[in-house]
Amino acid sequence: MPTDLPAAHSANAESALKILYQDESVVAVHKPGGLLVHRSMIDRRETRFLLQLLRDQIGQRVYPLHRLDKPTQGIVLMALSPEIARLMGPQFEQGDVEKHYWAIVRGYCEAQNTIDYALKEELDAMTDGKAKQDKPAQAAVTQYRRLARVEWPYPVGRYDSARYSLLELQPKTGRKHQLRRHLKHIFHPIVGDTTHGDGKQNRFFRDHFHAHGLMLCAKRLSFVHPINGDRIQLETQLDAEMQRLVDDESWCWD
Repeated sequence: MPTDLPAAHSANAESALKILYQDESVVAVHKPGGLLVHRSMIDRRETRFLLQLLRDQIGQRVYPLHRLDKPTQGIVLMALSPEIARLMGPQFEQGDVEKHYWAIVRGYCEAQNTIDYALKEELDAMTDGKAKQDKPAQAAVTQYRRLARVEWPYPVGRYDSARYSLLELQPKTGRKHQLRRHLKHIFHPIVGDTTHGDGKQNRFFRDHFHAHGLMLCAKRLSFVHPINGDRIQLETQLDAEMQRLVDDESWCWD
């Protein structure tokens, strides 16, 4: 069982972003957990953003094609010109970009399943004040398969031991906080989720493993190159904190 795990590396600790792929059209980078993709009114105190850090690192402007929540780690793909951004847009809109995430969740999940549960748009009081408040729920679909299970002999809440699953998640739609909300819906919230998660589980990971981050990583992404038509397959590594937990020998892999 993992012990004395170090706290997650902050974005400030990174000397440079890890670039996973780059050519004349696009660049893909690993976004550390805790780093915003771009400046946002939701967190006005932040001074470091993926967009600016990557621009400064490669010496040219970048155009985000999608985003990850601040606490989520993993692959972010950006265009290197407005023209490429326009060409790539339909792939994201039509679901042709394949995304696979890894997540540690509470409890033992089924070996595989599909979560088909419509989600109402989450509006932020600060940035969405003028948005329509009564929009109907939008279709949202997530497929998952279980990669491993673990049971640790520590009481959490009313249970004598703590059970978790490592899942691979594939969102088929792109709703706000879709994975976090879908896992909450099936009563297997993602560990470290302070908005949609389980406070008892989050405290357990902080107290026993010194694990403070969201256990969710955008692990793999594939897309069709907008110029040559090749299918590009990208994969990243887990951040140190999540990797230490996944490496524990107690896991039973499927």
